[in-house]
Amino acid sequence: MSELDPMAVQPSPPTDVRDVVRQTVEEFIRGEHQKAEPAYKAELQEERRRREGLEARLNQLVEENRKARAQTEELDRNSQIRTELQRLGVAKVDLAFRAVKDDIMRTEDGRLLAKGPDSKPLQEFLAGFVQENPELLPARIAGGSGAQTPAKAAVPNTSLVEMSSIRPGMSKEDLDRVRQEIARLTSQAIRG
Repeated sequence: MSELDPMAVQPSPPTDVRDVVRQTVEEFIRGEHQKAEPAYKAELQEERRRREGLEARLNQLVEENRKARAQTEELDRNSQIRTELQRLGVAKVDLAFRAVKDDIMRTEDGRLLAKGPDSKPLQEFLAGFVQENPELLPARIAGGSGAQTPAKAAVPNTSLVEMSSIRPGMSKEDLDRVRQEIARLTSQAIRG
């Protein structure tokens, strides 16, 4: 290549400083973005794991809440059935409850009805059940042929104990008298 060769020496195109700076800045930004990208991905994965954990816990709490509500409704239903049986005078409440508990359901509006085509309200259904099963009621006549009524114990003429007389530091005799009076009143209440 000679110096006179017109092809050999071509003037280089003028370089624009702005283009060089722009390219340099773009390369720098790309490099920084590539450096930060793994950190962003790790942070996103951590956020995703955290969110999935929270969603799983939320689902678990929703299920626990559903079970607790179902259990509360079941306990309330059982309580209402037992209360109504007691109100009807059933002596063997547990036996009657076991017999009817599966025949009674709760409607969406919260009422208790008997299952079946003629779904009756709870009170009406249980009243009919008790009428059909009088053996669940207390006996009308206590005892039978040859039964003797227990002799009532003679109550000694004791003075009544007043609540205001019961206090700390009472004498042993007074405490015994109070205990005996409480026992006498309790046994009377139990016998009816």
